[in-house]
Amino acid sequence: MEHSDLLVDWSRAQFALTALYHWLFVPLTLGLTFIVAIMETIYVKTGDEKWKTTTKYWMGLLAINFAIGLATGIIMEFEFGTNWSNYSWIVGDIFGAPLAIEGLMAFFMESTFFAVMFFGWNKVSKKMHLTSTWLVAVGSNLSALWILIANGWMQHPVGMHFNPDTARNEMQNFWELFLNPNAVSKFLHTVSSGYVLASLFVVGISAWYLLKKRDTQFARRSIIVASSFGLVTSLFLLTTGDESAHQVALNQPMKLAAMEGLYEGEKRAGIVAFGILDEAKEIGDKIDPFIFSFEIPGALSFLGYHDLNAFVPGIDDLVYGNERHKLISVSQKMKEGKKAVDALREYKDLKKIGDMQGAKEALKIFEANQKYMGYGYLKDPKDAVPNVSLSFYSFHTMVGLGSWFLVLFLMTLYYSMTNEMHNKKWLLYLSLLSIPLGYVAQEAGWIVAEVGRQPWAIQDLLPVGMAASNVASTSVMITFWLFAVLFTGLLIAEVKIMLKQIKIGPEGH
Repeated sequence: MEHSDLLVDWSRAQFALTALYHWLFVPLTLGLTFIVAIMETIYVKTGDEKWKTTTKYWMGLLAINFAIGLATGIIMEFEFGTNWSNYSWIVGDIFGAPLAIEGLMAFFMESTFFAVMFFGWNKVSKKMHLTSTWLVAVGSNLSALWILIANGWMQHPVGMHFNPDTARNEMQNFWELFLNPNAVSKFLHTVSSGYVLASLFVVGISAWYLLKKRDTQFARRSIIVASSFGLVTSLFLLTTGDESAHQVALNQPMKLAAMEGLYEGEKRAGIVAFGILDEAKEIGDKIDPFIFSFEIPGALSFLGYHDLNAFVPGIDDLVYGNERHKLISVSQKMKEGKKAVDALREYKDLKKIGDMQGAKEALKIFEANQKYMGYGYLKDPKDAVPNVSLSFYSFHTMVGLGSWFLVLFLMTLYYSMTNEMHNKKWLLYLSLLSIPLGYVAQEAGWIVAEVGRQPWAIQDLLPVGMAASNVASTSVMITFWLFAVLFTGLLIAEVKIMLKQIKIGPEGH
């Protein structure tokens, strides 16, 4: 069923709004749970009450973020049924499984032990309380695991079979879904980015205390723990980023080309370290895609295929085809996809009237062209190209900021260990200003992941135009603005409550 462009655009906008707001809360929870667990472990090992005060302070800020973050996550899951019912019908058998496991196992585990962690001080033993804190950290990351397995499947669908009788994708191999390389790399890269953000959060707020010359011992201890954690996870983030890029190159070459603004494929393709795109550039023309660029030769071939001499296809190669490198044009895929769509419709019609022989022949045609069925719903070959500018700038913003965070953790750890951090006002201000930059990097990463795979709800199988619910576009518009007001109110509430707690400080807290 085709839907109006207006309906699809507003449905996409509403889901993007919910996801972007939701991701303002999630990464801080993912990382802060582990930082709090590390601090409490030091308290239990040393018996130093100062570490208990430090742990309880950051635990309080974690609780504020955790509580408000739940609302956006619940709404986002409901949107699969309200705005994307066709998607839910077609892939519910696969997509629903990891979300159900997330709800039944990870969410309940996380929530149960969160109550013990937050309210159990002096009510359970130190070891029991510490165990609960670590289980909250594990539980919150398990929640992310199952959600990211579902998202990874959307980027690279595996372990399923399309049932022509029900027009649904059905799971065949759970372990293939669970161990999907795209999902594994996405999970590791996403959670490690959350650890980096939480480290920036702790370092930045601690830097504020040093600037105000209050609670200096607390601030210095917090910076040492968070900088150490941030440095290790930043290095791990580089590794997972490399693997994520490799998976994108193998399974989503159009996304990789958009991320680098690469229109004409080449061997020993370079990475654009810095560049400004020419917005007048069109697919298939001979205009240089960049007004200005600085490139690292061979780096993209190595990053994408782990081979300096590898050929990296560009947008033009992927749209118009490249016989030398055995790349099929989008037009050809659309022809085969249209055959699959028509054959599937004919199969179901013939089966209804009892013509089993005709249905069998139609099924053979469908199966021969099924690989490109999703392309049969595209109207123009250019529809297969995502927003290049948004993908390119988001990717380079994410990478640039990630590199800066690594340098920041090196400096803050060094000056904290040498007890000179309080004298480095420039570094304290940079640490404080890096908190919002951490959120910018987080959102940029998700823009790359989701905008870069457009027009697909499921890569190569289901365009977003076919996934939306058949509802009135005005209903989606109204709920969009209602959610925008609600989420903005929640965000303002979180910031105000946190600022109040930060001003009170660890001793007053």
